[in-house]
Parts: sequence; C-alpha cells; structure tokens
Amino acid sequence: MSDPAPLAEDLRARILNEPDMILSDPAVMRALITANEQAMGANIVDLRGVAMERLEDRLTRLEDTHNSVIAAAYENLAGTNQIHRAILAFLEPLEFEAFIRCLGEDVTDILRVGKVRLLLESHESAMDPTLVEISDVLSIAEPGFCEDYAGHGKAPRQVTLRGVTPGEGTIYGASNAWVKSEACILLDFGEQRLPGMLAFASDDPHQFSANHGTDLLSFMGSVFERAMRRWLG
Repeated sequence: MSDPAPLAEDLRARILNEPDMILSDPAVMRALITANEQAMGANIVDLRGVAMERLEDRLTRLEDTHNSVIAAAYENLAGTNQIHRAILAFLEPLEFEAFIRCLGEDVTDILRVGKVRLLLESHESAMDPTLVEISDVLSIAEPGFCEDYAGHGKAPRQVTLRGVTPGEGTIYGASNAWVKSEACILLDFGEQRLPGMLAFASDDPHQFSANHGTDLLSFMGSVFERAMRRWLG
C-alpha cells in the first residue's frame, strides 16, 4: 500500500499556524473523523466520534430553537407595534364621522386587512342615513347577534380568531367570497348599553388562526370600548 501524498508546504504551514481554521469548520471536521474511522477498520468503534456526532446533533437542534425564538420575538414585536399604531389612529379623531372613516381607511391599512366592520346592537332596525353615507364600516345588528356570530351558537370568548369558509362572512357584504379568515372582538360598552363587535376580515387564511395569541387584540378591544363611549354618550 503506497504512502499518502504529502501535503503541500503552503497548506501544511497554514494548518499549523491556524488550527482553529479546521476546528471551526464542521464539514472539514466531519471528513477528518470519517477518514479516521475508515483508517481504524470496521472492528473498532471510536466512541469519541459517536459522542461528537451526538453533540453536533444537539447543537443543531439548539441553533434551530434559538432561531425560532428570535423569529417569534421579532414577530411579536412587529405585531405589538402594529396594534399600537392602529390604536393611536382611532384615538386621534375628534368627531364620530372621522372616527368611522379612520376605521375604514387608516386602521384597515395599518392592520393589513381587507375590511373592518363595526357592528352595534340596537333595538332599531334602521341606521341613520347620514351614517350610511360616511362608510360601510358601521352597521346595526339585532340584540344578541354579535355573540351568536362570534360563537357560532356557543358562548364566545372576547376575541375569536378563525378561518372562514365561503358564504360565512355575511357581515362583510354580499361579495364576501374573498374572506378567508377573520378576527371578532366583542365589545362591552357598559351598563344600560347593548354590546357590539369589531371584526377584521382577511383574504389570507393564515392571518387569523385559532392557534394565534389574542392578548394584543384583546387590549385593542378594551381601548376601543373606551373610545366608543365618547360617542355613545
């Protein structure tokens, strides 16, 4: 069996001067370990090599977990900033007409949703014609409608996130086939007042999902309730 060819002098000198260059390269280290195992033969088990493989697997899993945690943190921060911007937007108007327009324009753009709907339960079946002209955001619903819609006949949570099948998103108008997911926030305006609901519709089936957190939208709903009380008297 012939002896292996010697290393080139410049490569050998570099390795001797910078051994960390090899130690920090997983692919090179893996190749060296494999070559060492082959040199020892099939009857010898190198426990150090086995241990290194296991440590490498653990390190890979830790790196994946680390990256996932960082990505989730950035996503949460971005979501928090988005909700804060939307809240500041609807707190700004000093007139109810501007408030409704803000929901249909600014808040819709900030939250990147297709449509925003504000439903107010009332014993009156018709809405003030002047409000109808402002925007299609606001509509009147019969008492009990909001809880029924959000809970699908069951006791609902304050915030409901879910996918929408064709024909279910009736509150968004006759042409609602584009709605793939929605967020429903039940609103409590205080004693002696009927409740309401703030709803967001999206054409992305993954934007509002039941496994997403609802803390930010719950906070937004609480602020929205207080803002609405200014207009309800």
